[in-house]
Amino acid sequence: MKPGAILALSLLLLLGLGLGLAQVEVEKGKRRRGGQRRGRNRSMRQQNTDTLLRLRSVPLTNGDDGASVFIDSYKRVDELESNYNVLPGRKGQCVYQGITMFDKAVWSPKPCLTCLCSRGTVVCDEVSCPRPRCPHTVTPPGECCPVCAPIFVPDAAELSGDFSEHINPSEQGVIAPSTQEEIDQLLRREEQEHREEEERLRKVDSERRRKRKMKRLQAEKQKQLFEERRREEEELREKMEKEEEEEKKREEERLRREEEERKAAVAAEKVRQQRMEEERRLEEERRRRLEVEQRELLRVLEEEMEGMEELEEEMEEMGEELGEELEEEREGEDDEEEVWLRGDVFEMPPRRTAPEGTPPLPAPAVEEDTPRRTLILPPGCVVSDVTVTCENARFTNIPPLSIPELKALSLEGNDITTIPAGAFNGIPNLEWINLGKNKLTSSGIDPQVFRTLKFLTRLYIDGNLLEQIPTELPPSLQELKINENNLRSVDENSLQDLQNLITLELEGNMLSEGNVDPSAFQGLAQLSYLRLGRNYFRTVPQGLPQTLQELYLENNVIEEISESVFNHTRNLNVINLRHNRLEETRIAPLAWINHRHLESIDLSHNRLYHVPSFLPRSLVHLVLVGNQIERIPGYVFAHMEPGIEYLYLSFNKLGSDGIDPVSFFGAFHSMQELFLDHNQLTSVPLAIREMKSLRFLRLNDNKIKNFVDEAICDSLSDDDSNLMTLRLENNFIDPRKISPTAFSCVRSYSSVVLKPQKSQ
Repeated sequence: MKPGAILALSLLLLLGLGLGLAQVEVEKGKRRRGGQRRGRNRSMRQQNTDTLLRLRSVPLTNGDDGASVFIDSYKRVDELESNYNVLPGRKGQCVYQGITMFDKAVWSPKPCLTCLCSRGTVVCDEVSCPRPRCPHTVTPPGECCPVCAPIFVPDAAELSGDFSEHINPSEQGVIAPSTQEEIDQLLRREEQEHREEEERLRKVDSERRRKRKMKRLQAEKQKQLFEERRREEEELREKMEKEEEEEKKREEERLRREEEERKAAVAAEKVRQQRMEEERRLEEERRRRLEVEQRELLRVLEEEMEGMEELEEEMEEMGEELGEELEEEREGEDDEEEVWLRGDVFEMPPRRTAPEGTPPLPAPAVEEDTPRRTLILPPGCVVSDVTVTCENARFTNIPPLSIPELKALSLEGNDITTIPAGAFNGIPNLEWINLGKNKLTSSGIDPQVFRTLKFLTRLYIDGNLLEQIPTELPPSLQELKINENNLRSVDENSLQDLQNLITLELEGNMLSEGNVDPSAFQGLAQLSYLRLGRNYFRTVPQGLPQTLQELYLENNVIEEISESVFNHTRNLNVINLRHNRLEETRIAPLAWINHRHLESIDLSHNRLYHVPSFLPRSLVHLVLVGNQIERIPGYVFAHMEPGIEYLYLSFNKLGSDGIDPVSFFGAFHSMQELFLDHNQLTSVPLAIREMKSLRFLRLNDNKIKNFVDEAICDSLSDDDSNLMTLRLENNFIDPRKISPTAFSCVRSYSSVVLKPQKSQ
């Protein structure tokens, strides 16, 4: 055999072995790439272009003619679909850059670009190189992608001993296994790694599919929830529209009914006025008729009196005539007696006969009982059962009455100036007397005038000119009202012996702590209701009785509440101190905090700048309207038991920053009415939705702009609110921006008042 042929054969074997190993590496790389491809996000299938892996053209050179031939087995290797950019052309042969190519011809116009002529169409694709998994790679000349370095195999000449030169594998940069067993071991290890990688990629792909499935399920669930919520909102909107329509109809019906009631009331008022006019006319006629009858009666009486006088004159004249006649007869009888005496002593005197025409003597007058005259009261008096009412009748004194069974007498609105002793002697069983709005003075009332009324329980002397409390009032008295007078003092003995007195009213006088004796109230063992408003007190009066339950001191000039002022009034239930000059710093901490029965305090229209601390533990009702309050301190209601229920803070200067998150702590379970209207709030206080018992809430006439969806209703709770009235008008709220679910917990949308709103 020729040495040239042996050399060519050796080279051919070496090249075939290298190509075989390269093909194995390419197969492994493709399988790995396939696993990696399956583990990706499947996004490549949804894209317009795919990631391409291309085969390398490995030409085999024929020693004779040098024609390029492609290995068929290499062509049949499975690969990803190519994304060819199809160029227009003819069927059959192709023309590329002026060169005619036959059908199925393959060429590479530039590195890493391979073109194919297919039925007159030039198809080209660019090679994307995979990353080979081998210790060393080489890029063959004319190729784009690196491949695994070939395994070194000794030359045939070296094996035969013909080739004297030794080839060192390290000089070529290739580490070659020395034996076939090492090659097989290397292949098995790579196969094992490949299987492990495929298993890992399979698990990753499975996990990704699971996550995609979960995401798809979540997306479907969210879509379903969104649809349900949209449907619920649509139903809610329809329901709200229906309720608004019904409310509108109800409002129209209410307005119509009110209009009918108003018309009926107007008609009834007209009828009442006509009836009253008719009654007045009848009363006037009755009065005129009564006056006519009285005048006629007086005339008849006068005529009778005149007739009696004439009769008496006639009787006197007749008596005189008879006297004269008797005198004449007596003189004649004397003459006859003288004649008769001169005759027989036993002769009877002659019988006298009355002259003809002489009237008989009148019978002696018999005294008869004079009938009692009935008192006719002036117009304006009404008698009903055991009550006589003579209001605005222009009396100047107490009318003389003799009605022992009378229980009540009202003389209000007259001009009575004096009450003399014995004015009530004819009505000793009176229980109630109203002498209000007269012109009584202290000197015009007799000291003993009320002492005889043993059953008197109520005495009203409002609106007179008294300067001191009347003396000698009966011990049976339970209610005494001397409001709107000129009382200038209450001394130690002014209220003595009134141990049964329950109510005492002395409002609208000129009383102060300087002219009211502290011991004046000590004898009032039953007093529970005391009114001293509209006077000039600078401090709470001293010496109040222990039994006192309600104290009214409004419209004074009180500036301070000392620590000991209520020490002896542990039964107090109501204190009214409105329209005074109190500041929170002038209220002693221990003034009333320990009172167990004090439930209501009115401190409206004072000079408070924040809600007072140390309020009574038992407080239920607190009025702070019309102050300068800017802040509600935290925990100010926390000590109250069972808790405050009614809080009125209207017409103050409260801003949103003046209400702490814990300002209403202790009132969440008890608050029923909360009035925060006419302040400077810019948002709804967060604590309101925690008030589970709240029924009336007023936030109107503030500066609220943004209405948070959960300001009133808690989205996490399905319970309905107890709110019956919610007023939000006259703010800066845009009703169109309020969520339909903002008032979902309110039982009736008609309870929410949103209009009108102020323009920004």
